[in-house]
Amino acid sequence: MVRHYKIEAGRVVALDSDEGSAISVFVVPDEGERRYLVDALKVDEHTLGSALDPDELSRLEFEPEHLALIFKRPRSYTATDSFFFKTGSTGLFLFKDRLIVVLAENVPMFDGKLFSKVTGVRDAALRLVNRSVFHFLEHLKAITMMTDSLEHKIRTSRGSKYLLDLFTLEKSLVYYLNAIHANTTLIEKLRNSAAKIGFTTEQLEFLDDMLIENSQCYKQAEIYSNILAGLMDARASIVNNNLNLLMRDLNIITIAIMVPTFVVSAFSMNVSIPLQKFPFAFWIIMGLATVSVLGFILLWRRNGRDLED
Repeated sequence: MVRHYKIEAGRVVALDSDEGSAISVFVVPDEGERRYLVDALKVDEHTLGSALDPDELSRLEFEPEHLALIFKRPRSYTATDSFFFKTGSTGLFLFKDRLIVVLAENVPMFDGKLFSKVTGVRDAALRLVNRSVFHFLEHLKAITMMTDSLEHKIRTSRGSKYLLDLFTLEKSLVYYLNAIHANTTLIEKLRNSAAKIGFTTEQLEFLDDMLIENSQCYKQAEIYSNILAGLMDARASIVNNNLNLLMRDLNIITIAIMVPTFVVSAFSMNVSIPLQKFPFAFWIIMGLATVSVLGFILLWRRNGRDLED
């Protein structure tokens, strides 16, 4: 699928056809669209495949007729992802007066305040990279909210389900750290190659701001990752402690049932036993069973207080 846009009055406007378009967005290009990119626009086939590879690292390549950028961005999160936040790749192929964007999924591209004052295709390419930085920050906020919710559930849970969900979030942060670090390297390369690419003074300042924001994003993700990693053992201990409490309660119930059962069973044997001809033998036996239960409860409470002291 292909979408076409033009830059008009500082904004990116959608077009119905490619006539007069300055930006073309290829979403999961089919074989015909791939051949057009490779044969007509001279896009390197390996670089085109890298733009659709979620495991590809960010990089910058200078081709004879265009500039190729591969940068990382967070993929859209859905309920079926089960607390696992994934990263994807986006390819930007910057020509003299045209920008080609290659995506592996259909997502909004040019909405929001960030694209309110676009001066050209170079400016649009930089804003797309900067958009991924804010996208990562938004996902980090969502991960924090999910972590707080899971922490509350772990305190009262005796199973490991929520602990496994927390581990999945921790794994997601590791992928995010790698992706954000790769974007840092890309932004630094863009900054160092600014003269060769032809960035203006305003765009250089925008690159400096983007580098600072991306570094802050990395630090924030690193802090969240360290906190989760440091508290995983403590949360596992909480789950084990809750399980031990459950086993203790089950043992109390089991022993409390066994004591009166033993008393009743002793007077139910098919041999001569005391009170077998006494008219109130049944009530005496039930009374002994009740006394044994009460005695067990008093003994358990006393031992419990001694353990607490």
